[in-house]
Amino acid sequence: MSGGINFARVDKTHHRPHTGEAETILRDFSLEVLPGELVAVVGPSGIGKTTLLHLAAGLDAPDRGTIRVGDGAREPRIGMVFQQPRLLDWLKVAENVAIATDAAGVGRAQGARMLASVELASYAEAYPLALSGGQRQRVALARAFAIEPDVVLLDEPFSALDELTARRLRGLLQDLWLKHAPTGLLVTHNTLEAAFLADRIVVLGCRPARIEKIIEVGEARPRSPEDPALFEIHREIIAGLV
Repeated sequence: MSGGINFARVDKTHHRPHTGEAETILRDFSLEVLPGELVAVVGPSGIGKTTLLHLAAGLDAPDRGTIRVGDGAREPRIGMVFQQPRLLDWLKVAENVAIATDAAGVGRAQGARMLASVELASYAEAYPLALSGGQRQRVALARAFAIEPDVVLLDEPFSALDELTARRLRGLLQDLWLKHAPTGLLVTHNTLEAAFLADRIVVLGCRPARIEKIIEVGEARPRSPEDPALFEIHREIIAGLV
C-alpha cells in the first residue's frame, strides 16, 4: 500500500497581492492521513483548505515544518482533481489523459481503461467542448486515476456541477476508491459529500487554521447516499462548524 500524508508543525503565510500585507494561514499545523485513507477537510471559505492541498502536491512550500507524502522510498505519484476539469480544449479526450500517463511513465492503455471505467470509452476521440460538464469532470477523474496514483488530492471536485450529476460522480469516485485504494485528501464545503466519501472528516476553524474536530466515519463501503447514519454525521459536522 502507498504511504500516507503527514503535515508536521507547518507554518504558512501568504502576502496579499495589492497591499503586501502578511496573512498567516497555518501555524504549527499537524495532520496525518494514513495510507489508503480518504480524509475530507471542511471549514469556512478562505481558511486554508486549498493551501493544504497545494502544500501536499508540492505546488507550494511551507515556511516552517515538514510535509511528507508517500512512503519515502520513491517520488509519489499524485493525481489531482480540481473544481474545474482543466482540460486542453484543442486536444481530444484520450490525448488529455495521455499527457498524464506519459508524464508518469504509465502506458496509454491504462488511460483507455480508465476512460472505460468512467463510462467514456466512446468519447475518447471527442474534444472536451463536445462534452457536458459532468462528462468533462469524469475525464478529470480518469486522468487522476490513470497514472496509478499513490495519492489523490481533490479540491471541491463536484461543486460546479448540478446536484444530480454531482451525486452520480460521488458514486463513481467511491467505486474508483474501492478498486484502487490510494491515499486521499478531499476539500469540500458539502458536508454530506464528506460523510459519504471520507474515512475521517477534519473540521477546521479560526485563522490561522486549527482543527476544531475530527469525526470518524465508521460506515462500511460501498455506502448509500440515503443512509441515515450519514445524515447524523452531516449534523455533527455542522455542529462543529458553528
